Amino acid sequence: MDLHTYPDRDMLMMRLADRISADLKECLLTHDRATLCAPGGTTPGPVFDLLSAVDLDWSRVDVLLNDERWVPETSERSNTALLRQRLLTGRAAAARLIPLVTGDATPEEGLAALTEGLEGVLPISVLLLGMGEDMHTASLFPGADQLDFALSDNAPPLIAMRAPGAAEPRITLSAPVLRDAMKTHLLIVGPGKKAALEQADRPGPVREAPVRAILGNAMVHWAA
Repeated sequence: MDLHTYPDRDMLMMRLADRISADLKECLLTHDRATLCAPGGTTPGPVFDLLSAVDLDWSRVDVLLNDERWVPETSERSNTALLRQRLLTGRAAAARLIPLVTGDATPEEGLAALTEGLEGVLPISVLLLGMGEDMHTASLFPGADQLDFALSDNAPPLIAMRAPGAAEPRITLSAPVLRDAMKTHLLIVGPGKKAALEQADRPGPVREAPVRAILGNAMVHWAA
């Protein structure tokens, strides 16, 4: 595990934003477009704020969520709304958002259209993930109804997911798509998540700690 520890959260967010912007710029030197895949939740917000001001050709960047709660964008729990408020503003407003939610009643109904929307944006150029203290990442939750399918080598890019610890149905990128990212960063803060990370870094079934699916490829960024 490639673990980077920072003296405080402010330094972590600044250094991580610098790293991600450098990765994107490097990708754009050799590719027509780059795909940035980002998590939801409040923790990465400061990274998004910093990235939104970075001087790069955002018109050539596709932005994609790791996963999304199946709620309308008007919901306070919408990860899409968070991206629009914190990342897709300023210079980064020129980036193209790849949606992970539709107006359909269930994620299963929207799955085909959303999967079609991923054509041309995979593999992920730069992947930023978070992790819960239950060792889930994206919406790959321990005990989720389709976890084994999402972790399998032949999983499709997107999976509809329901889990005991998730209040709403979800849609998530599958483990093969996450593993295939060119650059992977895992952002965690606090002692609880550090302890969970150390547990996940021990040998064991991936289904019990789904973050294990990407740990071997990830640069992990942590501050207390």
